[in-house]
Amino acid sequence: MHGAFLLTKKYLSLSGFLFVIAFFSPGQGVSADFNYFEPLQKKLISEGFDRNKISGIYCSPRMRFDTKGVSMFFVHREAGLNYKQYPSTLSVVGARIYMQKYAKELSEAKEKYGVDRSIITAIILVESKFGKTLGKRSVLNTLSTMASLFDPDIRSRFWNEISGETTLSRDEFEKKALKKSGWAYRELKSFLIYTERERIDPLKITGSYAGAMGIPQFVPSNIMAYATDGNMDGCIDLFEHADAIASIANFLKESGWYPGITVDKAEKVIRMYNPSCYYIDAILKVAEMLKG
Repeated sequence: MHGAFLLTKKYLSLSGFLFVIAFFSPGQGVSADFNYFEPLQKKLISEGFDRNKISGIYCSPRMRFDTKGVSMFFVHREAGLNYKQYPSTLSVVGARIYMQKYAKELSEAKEKYGVDRSIITAIILVESKFGKTLGKRSVLNTLSTMASLFDPDIRSRFWNEISGETTLSRDEFEKKALKKSGWAYRELKSFLIYTERERIDPLKITGSYAGAMGIPQFVPSNIMAYATDGNMDGCIDLFEHADAIASIANFLKESGWYPGITVDKAEKVIRMYNPSCYYIDAILKVAEMLKG
């Protein structure tokens, strides 16, 4: 499974990838004399990831235990997101401009995957405002911090930092933290494999507080499963519009989209992208406005 990541030497030139120094830089509000990522490193190595590469990554001064960012998972409320801003005249004007600019890529995606241009455009609008809002948090730091919560000591330290900011009880936090850490660990493994495969420095990629990245805001497991090379340049880069458009179309098709799909079934497919009812409603409203 990790063949692309094990015992390879061809990618050693990646900036900072194997640069090992005796320094650990934790996130704001945590102790500088405690290595928050040590249990995580041991776990990754035990599952077959190369020891030297893992050590190189986690000893980089760019690695930080992101308490502030990950705490959003425990204080964030979906209803608080302003999805109502998207089905507006101003947003739709921008969407039409985007459709004109990337008419070729959208048409090719529709031809190959059978997904309406309006739906793809609506998703790109809501996810990243056509690539303008991509997130500024380190994806590696986010996923590593969240994945580290499997360790009881680290989980306790994290709770002490955020307990005054969340409405969750300690028991509720424990259950949610364990569930999220398992998810984040799986995403982290996908992220490390993806960045190795595409020769990308994992320390350079930024994204959302949830670890989603690129124009379509895919999490790493979805990149591995659905991302595709839309412009046929030999690499998959979701910060490129052609690849983002094709990847969204591929995701929707594989999730059950087909030409002439009914509204009820379209809702079910979009729910695979994001389960929020507010999100689904915004996507369908924008798509309908673009057809008018």
